[in-house]
Amino acid sequence: MERRPHYETWPADPSAPPLEAGDTLYFDAEIRPNRSLANPGFYALMAAVAIVSFSAGIAFAMIGAWPVLGFFGLDVLLVWLAFKLSYRDGRKREIIQITADEIRVARRTPFGHQTAYRLPAAWTRVEISGAGEPDVQARLTASGKSLIIGAMLSPKERESLAAAVRDALDQARRSLNSARSQEAGGV
Repeated sequence: MERRPHYETWPADPSAPPLEAGDTLYFDAEIRPNRSLANPGFYALMAAVAIVSFSAGIAFAMIGAWPVLGFFGLDVLLVWLAFKLSYRDGRKREIIQITADEIRVARRTPFGHQTAYRLPAAWTRVEISGAGEPDVQARLTASGKSLIIGAMLSPKERESLAAAVRDALDQARRSLNSARSQEAGGV
């Protein structure tokens, strides 16, 4: 299976002003990576791993293989470190907001750095490449540039996100067109 390129060409916009209070949001989603083990479960798992490792290490030390005890401690440390890195990665966020005029995508890294993107709602298309495949991509494209959305979601969730964004864009465009036709006297 050939892997599709993962290109993102839409420039970041650090000067994006905040949304005004009167702006109608047609779509507002915060996307987070899934972390299925909550803190109490993590503590219970680490206690179980530590007890098993300590017990096995003591058993090996009693038969004379005392250096093994340090390796069991190292195993506990590596399991703890892997979970901490996973939880840190779980602090990533992607916020997608759609108004009648624009689409805003804000991404926050686990360290708090935020990158914002603004796309014109009137000219933006939602594209899905590789539908039904494990490496499906949902992209917003406009003016020959693209922005990948929902990369941290599962393939089915990416397709569902693309459909929801497409529906919200259609609704925003309809409301914008009806507002303009009312301003023009209903023509």
